[in-house]
Amino acid sequence: MDCPLCDARAETLVWRDGSCRVIRVADPDYPGYCRVVWHDHVREMSDLTAADQRHLLNVVLATETALRRLMQPDKINLASFGNVVPHLHWHVIARFRDDRHFPEPVWGTAQRAGTPHPAPTDQALAAAIVAALTELTAG
Repeated sequence: MDCPLCDARAETLVWRDGSCRVIRVADPDYPGYCRVVWHDHVREMSDLTAADQRHLLNVVLATETALRRLMQPDKINLASFGNVVPHLHWHVIARFRDDRHFPEPVWGTAQRAGTPHPAPTDQALAAAIVAALTELTAG
C-alpha cells in the first residue's frame, strides 16, 4: 500500500500519542495549518470504536483551541475528506480575513496576495495542545 499518511518520516511532528498525531502542514500561506492523523490506516470515523472517535475528536478540538490561543485567527476551518488520501485525518486550519483565500476554503480560488501571520513554534503548539486536552478530559 502506498499511503503518504502511513509513512510519517517526512512529516513535521508537533504532538503524538499511541493513537494519533498532530503534524504541521508546510504551507507558507497558512502557518496555522495542522493535520490530525489517526495512526492506523482506517478510512472513516465510523471505523473507530466510540471511545476512539471521542479521543480523535478531542485531539482535533484541542488543536483548534491551541491555534486559537496562540494565533487569535478570525476563524478555524475543520475538514475531513479523505477523497485523495483515504486515511482518516482532519485538517485544522487557522484562517484570517486577509489570508490568500478568505472567505473561500484554502483549496478554493485565491482572493488576494495574502498577509503573512506569524506561526507558533512547534513547542508552543504542542504545549497548548496538551493543555487543551487536559482541560477537555478533566472531569
